[in-house]
Formats: sequence, C-alpha cells, structure tokens
Amino acid sequence: MMVSTYTLDYARQLDEKDTLHAFRDEFYLKPDSIYMDGNSLGLLSKRAERTLLESLADWKEHGIDGWTQGKQPWFFLSEELGAKMAHLVGAASDEVIVTGSTTVNLHQLVATFYKPVGTRTKILADELTFPTDIYALQSQLHTHGLDPQTHLVRVKSRDGRFLEEDDIIEAMTDEIALIILPTVLYRSGQILDMKRLTEEAHKRGIMIGFDGCHSIGAIPHSFGEWDVDFAYWCNYKHLNGGPGAVGGLYVNRKHFGTMPGLAGWFGSSKEKQFDMEHTLTQADSAGAYQIGTPNVLSCAPLIGSLEIFMEAGIDNIRGKSLKINQYLIDLVEHELKDMGFFIGTPREDSRRGGHVSLEHKEAARICKALKDNGVIPDFRAPNIIRLAPVALYTSYAEVWEVVQILKKIMTEKQYEKYKNEREVVA
Repeated sequence: MMVSTYTLDYARQLDEKDTLHAFRDEFYLKPDSIYMDGNSLGLLSKRAERTLLESLADWKEHGIDGWTQGKQPWFFLSEELGAKMAHLVGAASDEVIVTGSTTVNLHQLVATFYKPVGTRTKILADELTFPTDIYALQSQLHTHGLDPQTHLVRVKSRDGRFLEEDDIIEAMTDEIALIILPTVLYRSGQILDMKRLTEEAHKRGIMIGFDGCHSIGAIPHSFGEWDVDFAYWCNYKHLNGGPGAVGGLYVNRKHFGTMPGLAGWFGSSKEKQFDMEHTLTQADSAGAYQIGTPNVLSCAPLIGSLEIFMEAGIDNIRGKSLKINQYLIDLVEHELKDMGFFIGTPREDSRRGGHVSLEHKEAARICKALKDNGVIPDFRAPNIIRLAPVALYTSYAEVWEVVQILKKIMTEKQYEKYKNEREVVA
C-alpha cells in the first residue's frame, strides 16, 4: 500500500533505507530534543570524545614527551590532520593544515597574498559574507594605509538572498588585486560556482581565495582541480570538531615558498624548527602558514571526527544531505502553506548547501518557541530560521516532527508570547 509522502510512516521508511543511519549512534543526542543547528556547532561524537581523552591521557602520562610519544604525538598533529582532511577539500595532503581559526587564517592568507601594486590595489568581496571576513579585510587594508571605503569592493546582491556569478565576474576589474568569497552563503545556503569564479579571476590575473566555513564537511570540493589559490575554514560546524575547534587552511602547492605574511616558528621546516635560528626556514607545504603552537586539546576531537568522515564518505554525506533537505523543503511547502514562510534557499541541488533557510517576519519569536518545544534551530537577523538536517545524525522522522511542531506553533500562535528579538547568542 502506498504511504503518503507527508506522513510519519513515510519518514520512517526513508530512515530504514538510509545507508548512513547507523552513524547516528556515534553521536550524543539529547533525549526529547531535536538538534537542527549542526551548521553552527556540530554535535559531539563518541569518537571525538575518545580521542580528546586520549590526548589528555598522553599529557598526563608523558608530560612534555607527549610531543613525540603517546597515542597521538603532538608535534606532527596539525600536518597529520591536514592530510586526513585533504579529501574533503579536494587537495593534496601537504596542501592542507589544521591550524589557527577562521579569522586568524584569513589574516594570514591576506597578509601573504594581497600585494597591491600600481592601480591594482583593491580587494573584492560581497555584501552577504559573514562579518568577520569584512572586519579582517578592512583591517588588512588599514595596515597598507588604504581606506576600506574605497578599496574594499562588495558585490551587491540583487535580492538580499543570493549572489549572481555574473555580477561577481563583472566586478573583477583591473583594479582588483585579491578576491575573497564564501563557498556557501551563511544565510541562504547558496553554493557559489567556485570553479567558474576561479577560472574568471585567473583569466584577469587576480588571485582568489574562499571561506569554506559553511561547506567543509557538507559538500565535496575540488580546490586542487579548480586551481583555487587558497581557502580557510572552521571545523566546529559540519566537521563536529567542538566549540572553538582549531581551523583549517588550504594553499595551492604552486604558492609553496611564498613567505608567510605573518611568520611564526611553527611555520618552520620540522627538521629546522628546534635549531632556534633567527632566520626562518619555512616548511615546503601548507604548514608554512601556521603561526603558533597548535592547540592540541582543541585539535584532538578532530582525530575521532575525521575517522567518521573517512568511513561515511563525503559523497554519501552529500547525497543524504540533498535528499533530507529536499524532504524538509517539501514538508514546509505542504504543511506550512499560507503561514507566512518563505524558503530563502536555492532549490537546485548544485546551488544548495547543507541547511535550509526559512524566512518569516516573526523568525526570532518562532525560534524561541521552537526551543521551548524541544527543537534547537538557528536564528539569523533579521528574519531567518536556519534548519540543518545533518546527514550523519539527523533522521527523516525528526525532520517530519520539526515541521509538525512548527505547524503547531503557528496554528496556536505560540510565538506571540515571546519578544521578536534575538538572544545574546543567536
């Protein structure tokens, strides 16, 4: 007998067919709660907990010898994690390093690769990008004595949701020295065509880098094949590395040997690092763009988390992500019709990242009502509810239940008892 697409039975059938469903047991899921915020902070896995405790045990047992002894010696940990992460970004193992944070790595990469010369002095970004990128770019321009008002070009969005690649390409003038763009827009979840944008930038002699915070671990990448110059990202969202997890960066091997703009001793060649010379012999890899000592206890959970990604496979993760997000969209359109919601996420698979953005004038109040009903969403000002069914631990039945809870909140006007303003942490 045919089961309606919009029933709980149908959702359960999808879960039974889900080849990734077993990975759900790897994560700590709070009882009587549905977590839909993995695009902001991924949940803790049992393997990440294990590898963190192993690193603590190494410290406990070995003290300073933990740098070269123990379960996970620390001295090469950043390089080893970069190699394990390389398949997620489509790069060679020595082109990726786990280090720093999103903003620190952006500062490093801009300080290294932004070379204003003659009339080619401007940086191209966009008006929808995450604020930290803009702050960093403004700061870097100031260090060159340049006014961000005139030297930071921000491509306009036509509708406040999406960016058009044609508009970005049109802005690639002979005044642009460097381009910094998101791989996925943090509000709408739109994926930019990184391959096309890189090709067009290079045709014009412009270096281009990408902020992968909202895509690494959710979609496959081919940075090496696309000839992207560099990229940087956080590891606490889709990669489940823990709050404030050490970030990652990619540098195309054609740039190896370029002196880091912000040099530090962990960018040294490993063989020379403890010679303590005052002349830097930089690593012949992405490791050259490390600045300081790695935060071992913040790297440690990634060891276990990346094991899961290796086993699940990024293509399988992307396949389920597309399917479960489409299921969410279909349910919203069917169940929440005429309730004031607008789906502010691209419909095409090739343009949609790992979350769905629901726009509503009462978004802040609805998010508060969702939390009180056991659903953990994400609010982005002024009017966006971000919902992220994560392939590794979200079930189709949970997605069905979230939409039913939303329907109840709207039908009963539960949101009216809350203030329509964000919390301190949204």
